[in-house]
Amino acid sequence: MVKHLKKLNMNKLMLLFILPFLFVSLYSQETKISNETKVVVLGTGTPNPDPERAGPSLAIVVNGSSYVVDCGPGVVRRVAAASKKITSGLEQKNLSHLFITHLHSDHTIGYPDFILSPVVSGNRNVAVEAFGPKGLQSMTDHIMKAYAEDIEIRVNGLEQGVASGYKVNVHEIKAGLIYQDSNMVVKAFKVNHGSWQEAFGYRFETKDKVIVVSGDCTYSESLVENAMGCDILIHEVYSVEGLAKREKRWRDYHSTFHTSTVQLATIANKVKPKLLVLTHQLLFGSTQESLLKEIQDLYKGAVVYGNDLDVF
Repeated sequence: MVKHLKKLNMNKLMLLFILPFLFVSLYSQETKISNETKVVVLGTGTPNPDPERAGPSLAIVVNGSSYVVDCGPGVVRRVAAASKKITSGLEQKNLSHLFITHLHSDHTIGYPDFILSPVVSGNRNVAVEAFGPKGLQSMTDHIMKAYAEDIEIRVNGLEQGVASGYKVNVHEIKAGLIYQDSNMVVKAFKVNHGSWQEAFGYRFETKDKVIVVSGDCTYSESLVENAMGCDILIHEVYSVEGLAKREKRWRDYHSTFHTSTVQLATIANKVKPKLLVLTHQLLFGSTQESLLKEIQDLYKGAVVYGNDLDVF
């Protein structure tokens, strides 16, 4: 009995000795996780309404800050869902940096949502910094005018909202360095997207990752140049097999505006990203498996068929 008690007391002492170190270890791990750059896929959809896929959008989260690319339908609700999957940084109060690739409706319908909803829910109290092509200022001005009465009532009515949260600083960009802070450097480059005069891809450089986002485009040498050796390449794609089944006007359209699996395999073989993530996938009646096979037959690197709320 005495031996048993001594053993029990010794175990208690060892536990008391170990616990502080265990706590420090867990805290350090949590800190490491929160400082690591993450890509959070918010929406992988296309203009075709799919209940499983929100409109095109993703967030790059680092050091408790988030940087969102594009804002398709459902963006803020997807943020709310995604924030449960990562340690910190994607709360609505952090939705203040937005990078628009181009002004197609499926990439910007969520822009009013991005501007307004985080303020209405009582979270964001700082201005939005919005970067994008020429025309973004005009789009922003019209959105703010459309919701002027709503904003007036929320700021000066019973809600007594914070007016600063509704401010949007628009930066109409050109190719090159467009943004820099302690977390990252952001470079924009022009891509070929049919008849759009200005469509951009983005290169995000953080301390531990280089992430390149294509936006919507067909094969673009500028993307190849800017994506060389990146950690993650997030690129739109369509199925060659599927497109072949469509009528000529759609074959002409999509081959001019978007990137085929064969073209993307060529890009990936040149760029050699550590991970290729497919998004804005246009199947045209084919399957996910067949689209992946079209790429993997020509490209042997790591490739993932992106889904909403994936985290990389």
